[in-house]
Parts: sequence; C-alpha cells; structure tokens
Amino acid sequence: MQAQQTRVEVISNNLANVNTTGFKRSQAHFEDLLYQSAQGVTRVDGADAQTVEGIQIGRGTRLAAVQRVGIQGPLEQTGRPLDLAIEGDGFFQVQLPNGSMGYTRDGSFTISDQGTMVTHGGYTVVPGVTVPDDAVQVTVGRTGVVSVVAAGGETIEVGRIEMARFTNAPGLQAMGENIFTETAASGQPRVGYGQEDGFGRIVQGSLEGSNVEIVREMVDLITAMRAYEINSKAVQSAEQMAEVANSLIR
Repeated sequence: MQAQQTRVEVISNNLANVNTTGFKRSQAHFEDLLYQSAQGVTRVDGADAQTVEGIQIGRGTRLAAVQRVGIQGPLEQTGRPLDLAIEGDGFFQVQLPNGSMGYTRDGSFTISDQGTMVTHGGYTVVPGVTVPDDAVQVTVGRTGVVSVVAAGGETIEVGRIEMARFTNAPGLQAMGENIFTETAASGQPRVGYGQEDGFGRIVQGSLEGSNVEIVREMVDLITAMRAYEINSKAVQSAEQMAEVANSLIR
C-alpha cells in the first residue's frame, strides 16, 4: 500500500507540471523485498535422484528508484524573441546565487535593468550576454549566436550562448524553478554550442513544453488506485482470518 501511495505521489507531480516549461516526467520503479524460506531445496531419493525446489514467501515491495524520463517535449511557438527552446540534449547554463552552476531547459529569458540576459528568477545566463540599450531587435541563431540591430540599423554580435550536456542527464538533481545541478550520477558537463556534438539546436521564439502525457498518467493513476484498493482488501481479509483463528480458543 505504501508503494502504491508513492506511485500516486509521483503521478500527481507529473500531472501538476503538465504545463511547466521544459518539465520531464518521472516514473517510479519498485523491487521485491527479501524472501522467507519456508523450506529449502530438497533431494528426492529414488532410481532417478531429483531435487525439489524450495518454498519462499515474499515480503512485499519497496521503492527502488524514481527516474526522470528525458524525452524531448513538444516545441510551442510563442513569437517572443527571448523565448528559446533546445531541440536536442543540451541545457542552458545559469549562475546560481551561491556561485555554482545550474542547468535548465526553460529558455523563457528576459533582460535585466543592466541589459543582461537572465531567467525569470534573476539567474544570469552563462556566459553573460548583454543587450545594448539602443537595440531595437534581438536575434538568436540556431548555434547560439546573439545579434542585435542597433538604432542606427547596423547588426552587432553581442555574445554566444553555450550549452552543456551530460552522459546521464536523468541523474541531475532537481532544485526547483526548473533548475538542475550536477551530481556524481549525472557526470561532469561537456560544454559546447548548438548543432555541435549532439547539443541540439536553439529555436528562437519557442519554448519546450512538458513531456507529460495526460492520458498515460490517468491510466497509471487508475492502475495505482486499483492496486491500492486490492491491497487494502488483502489486509482486511488477513485480519478477518486472524479473528476466526482467535475465536477457536475462546
């Protein structure tokens, strides 16, 4: 019952983030517990000596892992020039307040009062890209090159967005605010630019939607609810059988 409750919590989190930019759904994995051996392997004497398998009684299940599914989410066009989506395996890099590096698939960036490209949480995009005050248009190429059209009409390159990718991206630690941090399980990041070595390409004017499929989550939710219900019935039946056994000695 606890295992099914955990499964419901994972599914609920997926459904809650069905509209979260760049969200990756999670799925719970379980494993059976230790078994009690009621009888070991026995040998049957006879003309043809054979062995009989032992008798083992299972003791339930437990949570083994909650894995993040890194399938590409759908790209949703917004038309906003500072909305960037990654079509591939890369992550945007942002500077966290403690000085460490964070990684995100949420490319809904904005410009700070200093002209620096930042996330909605105020985290600076790494490497820093500064847009001049007189810029009238911002263009981000598929390789991450950021160009602006100045008031005089000339085009100026103001920076280039780097991306990071990991050997095991699902091993990243989620920190909230669509931010992930490096762990031993994810491996160290490899830094590069769009359309190079599998980093993917940057699509301007679009955002990556959540990869949660509502129908699939609802089916899994119904399955978990039914499993929870039948397990509760098994507990009730065991209690009733114990009551019958106790009544025999009264």
